[in-house]
Amino acid sequence: QVQLVESGGGLVQPGGSLRLSCAASGSIFSINAMGWYRQAPGKERELVARTTGRGIINYADSVVGRFTISRDNPKNTVFLQMNSLKPEDTAVYYCNAVVFRSAYDVRSYDYWGQGTQVTVSS
Repeated sequence: QVQLVESGGGLVQPGGSLRLSCAASGSIFSINAMGWYRQAPGKERELVARTTGRGIINYADSVVGRFTISRDNPKNTVFLQMNSLKPEDTAVYYCNAVVFRSAYDVRSYDYWGQGTQVTVSS
């Protein structure tokens, strides 16, 4: 099995910054993509930012220029630096990893963290 442990959420005022971290551990041969999704009350889960093993990065239009995703491959960790936060960024943020568990298993497996609350409010 694979575990994703997130940290870094909290309460911040509009215009403030937070940095989320997510560390993957367990039965990992390699990780393809890692990313962050969020879900606000009454809304569907949406992509925030994602980075693939080849360095391709995608951002939601609403966070371009404010959020930056980065990855520490040797440590199987992904970060999300969030600047200029807005009240509409309030949500539970989930880490996601697409994992290859073995050199002999060509299938990839999708894992999710437990979620961390980000609240932007004055």
